[in-house]
Amino acid sequence: MLSFYRSLGFTIIEGPTICAAAFGDSKLNMHRPEFWESGTFTLRAPAAEPPCGDYCFVWGESEEALDALLARVGADIIEGPAPRVGGRALGTAEGTSRYIRDPDGNLLEFIVY
Repeated sequence: MLSFYRSLGFTIIEGPTICAAAFGDSKLNMHRPEFWESGTFTLRAPAAEPPCGDYCFVWGESEEALDALLARVGADIIEGPAPRVGGRALGTAEGTSRYIRDPDGNLLEFIVY
C-alpha cells in the first residue's frame, strides 16, 4: 500500500500504529490493523472498517501531468475527467476530477482547479 502512494509522489511517514502519506500540506493517515484491534482506537466513523475512505487531493499541476503520472504508475481511471465542485472557495469552485482506487480499494479523487 505504501509503495503505491510513494509511486504517486507522496512522502511516506511510518509510525508504530499509524502510517501516513503526505502530499503538500495534506496527510492521509492509515491505521495499522493492530491499532483497530486494540479496543482503545475510537477516532473514526462508528461503522467504519478498514479499508474505508474517500479521499480528495488537489493536484497543483496540469491535467496532462496528472494523466501522465497515473499512466506511469498503472492506475486505472475509473471515472473522469469529469467536472466537479470541490472544497475550494467554500465548496463553490469547480474543477476537473479523476478517480482511481488504491490497492486496498479506497477511492481517490484528484481534482485540478
